[in-house]
Amino acid sequence: MRIAVAAGLLVMHAGLAAACDSLLSPHAALAGSLAVASSGDISHAWYDDPTTIYDHGILGDAIEAATLRIATATNCDIRISAGAGHVFEDTAPRLADLDGDGSSEVIAVRSSLTQGAQLVVYGLRDDALVLLDQTPYIGQTHRWLSPIGAGDIDGDGRMEVAYIDRPHLARILRIWRFDGAALTEAYRVPDLTNHRIGEQEISGGFRTCDSVTEAIVAAPDWSRVLAVRIEAGKALMRDLGPVGPGAFQQALACKR
Repeated sequence: MRIAVAAGLLVMHAGLAAACDSLLSPHAALAGSLAVASSGDISHAWYDDPTTIYDHGILGDAIEAATLRIATATNCDIRISAGAGHVFEDTAPRLADLDGDGSSEVIAVRSSLTQGAQLVVYGLRDDALVLLDQTPYIGQTHRWLSPIGAGDIDGDGRMEVAYIDRPHLARILRIWRFDGAALTEAYRVPDLTNHRIGEQEISGGFRTCDSVTEAIVAAPDWSRVLAVRIEAGKALMRDLGPVGPGAFQQALACKR
């Protein structure tokens, strides 16, 4: 991940915004790592405190984040550490109301220096970020998962969170539900990916077009853009055309 100027990214009441800006040094936040929510208790989330303790470099360099920070309407400096022997190995935290309670959860990728990556879900409790649940570690150092995001991929009215398990090796789409207390795996779909080694961006994501929510990913050989949804417990895939400049952005914008 790259380091870049982050001051001024928060949009809040004038007095609070000034206080927030003073907390963000010119090189405080990791570039591209700001998530913005349109509703819910958490308004912004971003990674901070760059570190080089993990030499994986899957996102183009060996600079990861040691801290996750969030802002609310009343507090712009709530933070939680990745923990000893861990980093946040991700492009940006993601905000979504996973359990339907009206408040956003924070979805992040946390990697152990010895056990690899896991997906983690944090929530705001009494003005503090707390870890609500996490998926199992992949189980080996230098093994990663690549988030897709959150959406109702099976059309049952509940949100799911999804990622590609080892997008350069196993290439498995794994889909989980969060009920407010625990993550439970709901579906697995093989032979899909959304990231290439060394790229600083994760391709694709969730989209909703004509009231249908799909995960936008790539074929394992990166030849095609695919849309995946779950219907009656089975994965249905549509070919949206070849991978090329702007292909994933067009798919996410419902133009493919």
